[in-house]
Amino acid sequence: MSNDKQFVKEITPQSEDFSRWYIDTIKKADLMSYSPVRGCIVFKPDGYELWENIQKELDRRFKETGHRNAYFPLFIPESFFQKEKEHVEGFNPELPFVTEAGGEKLEERLAIRPTSETMVGHMYAEWIQSYRDLPLLINQWANVVRWEKRTMPFLRTSEFLWQEGHTAHEDEADARKETMQMLEIYRDFAENYLAIPVIMGQKTPSEKFAGAVDTFSIEAMMKDGKAVQAGTSHYLGTNFAVAFDIKFLDRENQQQFCHTTSWGVSTRLIGALIMVHGDDRGLALPPKIAPTQVVMIPIGPAKTREQVNARVRELYAELKKAGVRVMVDDDPSQSPGWKFNEYEMRGVPVRVELGPRDMDNGQVVLVSRITGEKRIVAQDRFVEEVQKLLTETHQEMYDRAKRFRDDHMAQVDTIEDLKSFLEQKRGFVYAGWCGSNACEAQVKEETGATSRNIPFEPEVHKSTCLACGEAAKHTVVFGRAY
Repeated sequence: MSNDKQFVKEITPQSEDFSRWYIDTIKKADLMSYSPVRGCIVFKPDGYELWENIQKELDRRFKETGHRNAYFPLFIPESFFQKEKEHVEGFNPELPFVTEAGGEKLEERLAIRPTSETMVGHMYAEWIQSYRDLPLLINQWANVVRWEKRTMPFLRTSEFLWQEGHTAHEDEADARKETMQMLEIYRDFAENYLAIPVIMGQKTPSEKFAGAVDTFSIEAMMKDGKAVQAGTSHYLGTNFAVAFDIKFLDRENQQQFCHTTSWGVSTRLIGALIMVHGDDRGLALPPKIAPTQVVMIPIGPAKTREQVNARVRELYAELKKAGVRVMVDDDPSQSPGWKFNEYEMRGVPVRVELGPRDMDNGQVVLVSRITGEKRIVAQDRFVEEVQKLLTETHQEMYDRAKRFRDDHMAQVDTIEDLKSFLEQKRGFVYAGWCGSNACEAQVKEETGATSRNIPFEPEVHKSTCLACGEAAKHTVVFGRAY
């Protein structure tokens, strides 16, 4: 057993200290270790497999919509960041630089990739000559570095893994269509794969991506009421095209600048997954992403072990053939009770128990990680019943998360109302906003809450700004965030 496993004797209850619960859970579940570099973590196999499943599903969706994968360099010349003024101002505080290599000082500092818009812009200027080259739809799976002052495993680390899509288009209409298509892919993925309900909307100007014309996001609520930005999609207009001279000959043989987009999600989805669904017993993983969807545990006295184990292996083969990610734990050195607790803590969605009495009755016992419900099912309907329970589990997890979010949404009229809400409760609020950066900054300064987005479909419409009391241009979701 690793030192990491021994480090956590028990899991701190969420109600006592949510952040401590989170760290206890990810360490006890063996998802990560701290590295010797500040703000960086090592993804252990159980943690990295969650990212692999995210990659696999999103990559399929990207390719279905015509995108292809490429890879761009980790090192970016400093001069590239000077070409788009707003972009460099947005990232400067987080940029680490390489200044020396091979024992010699570099003529130009090289930034370690915080995002790839500048490098992509440089290359697209070479690759794109004509409207026939458009649209150019590229995605990259990569690591990026942003030297964060405050870090938290998975949610905010100095180095993290992500995908970043970069596309170029003939006109604004096509680029905006792409921007919204990718936001919808993220929403569908979050809700129908991760079982995380999200709020879709547009970021305010102060919260948009550095260099973008418009930024759109999906926002998720954690069990402590805080927000995680679960995905973003940016319409960049011609900002980067002008900066990097990305031009093409249009259908009238005139030179035009491309309209570009970028969009991405990162390993912070793993943190969101844990914080949305986990409980005081540890992880609770939605079936579609769970590395192990079903664990089979033979039970009973030693004298029946061989017979029971043989039948477990037969049923295991049936599940495996049906495409279910299943494992068997027939280790006789640990009791069934210990195994039940262990796999509950690791978030395995379904447990299967089989003992000698079940053998005699031609049945198996299915146990849901989420509800704790036990179902006795016939062995000849075993695969069908497991698949049914996995489907129901996903829906139950989504419904629970949505009920929690809905129960922790409020509407406020003033900053004082927002302060009172945050002091007494946890969650998000709907509030009116006049559109002034000063009013938005005042809200943040006085409450610690930030605008999450201007939702496309707000449940309420507020008429006055919570800060200045003037007429509201938008109804905005505010909340404290990771």
